[in-house]
Amino acid sequence: MRILAPIKIALRALRRNKLRTLLTMLGIIIGVAAVIAMVGIGNGAKAQIEAQIASLGQNVILIFSGSQTRSGVHTGWGGAGTLTIEDADAMRREIQGVVAVSPEIRSAAQVIAGSQNWMPQILGEGPEYFDIRQWPLKDGAGFSEQDVRGATKVAVIGKTTAEQLFGSESPIGQIVRIKNVPFTILGLLSSKGLSVMGSDQDDVLIVPYTSAMKRILGVTTLRSIMVQASDPKLLPVVQQQLTELLRQRHRITPGKDDDFTVRGQQDIADMATAQSKTMTVLLAAIAGVSLIVGGIGIMNIMLVSVTERTREIGIRMAVGARGWDILLQFLIEAVTLSAIGGLIGITLGVSAPRIVQFVATACAALKIPSDFLSAVAGWPTLTSVPTIVIAFLFSAMTGIFFGFYPARKASRLDPIEALRYE
Repeated sequence: MRILAPIKIALRALRRNKLRTLLTMLGIIIGVAAVIAMVGIGNGAKAQIEAQIASLGQNVILIFSGSQTRSGVHTGWGGAGTLTIEDADAMRREIQGVVAVSPEIRSAAQVIAGSQNWMPQILGEGPEYFDIRQWPLKDGAGFSEQDVRGATKVAVIGKTTAEQLFGSESPIGQIVRIKNVPFTILGLLSSKGLSVMGSDQDDVLIVPYTSAMKRILGVTTLRSIMVQASDPKLLPVVQQQLTELLRQRHRITPGKDDDFTVRGQQDIADMATAQSKTMTVLLAAIAGVSLIVGGIGIMNIMLVSVTERTREIGIRMAVGARGWDILLQFLIEAVTLSAIGGLIGITLGVSAPRIVQFVATACAALKIPSDFLSAVAGWPTLTSVPTIVIAFLFSAMTGIFFGFYPARKASRLDPIEALRYE
């Protein structure tokens, strides 16, 4: 019962100045809402990146050809054609645990179909590429190993490229020209969407890698090789064996740098998500500043409240209230301010994506320009329960931290001086 009296007095004092109470809570509300919204955006981006990495396929290892240096400038991965078809054949033949291999050539070229033209990404791949990427065909069929051996002029087309070249018409059986070389479309790929880097994965035309090397680019080396392991547990072992095999085949002596780069799927995921993690922490830290500002506002108002209620404090002490009772009363007021503000902030933070989507939809319906709102509404968000709990506890701790000094000051007032205060 003793704890209930200070709680009632504290709540009564807060209701007495409703506007001031609301304005005091505003900093906490904005801070908590901003933290939850920013962390939700960061987690959503991270989850989207992880999903896109998974779209590469299961247990995938990428081998990139090496870098070359021109006038002191490194060209980076794939700058020099150090990988060969024989390397890919050796990987398939000599390394246990490898279930699929696809040599890869990448380029961009103008593709012409009738009176339409488009410049998609041209991929030269092996027939196992579609199984490695887990990329099924929506219509038609893929090319075969026989097409690879014969460097046949056939292709599989992505959804975006097909729409740009043929509109709503089926691309199956159509002829496209790549650098004046006619290719017959065998299949239409199902949609993959955007890649990790934000590029359209469906804006692509895939041909046998031998056709790309001989008929389009006129090269004899590969830029990369895609390998699939049979089990995720074998990935580190297979990566090591691939490295040893290529060093042996390329006659790289101990102490010399590799002329290739081997990257596992987890390595790629770690690199892709590192930036989103950093951005999430940065956004949360910036939003957290609002919580500190809100805490300072609570301290300021509580100090003003102590000054205004000095005589009240003196009277309570004169009739038997102890310093602990006064301390508890003002501390409860501060914690109540921050806790209620935290709950409101949590509600706004969780609802923010839906609110933005509603406003963006309304603007679109009313034909009001809202490019920014449309872009923000498209951001993925993922709000977790731990984030909500931590934000609430942090807001409550803010009230305790910033409310303790005013409460302590009130509890240490001299009753006689307080009663004399005008």
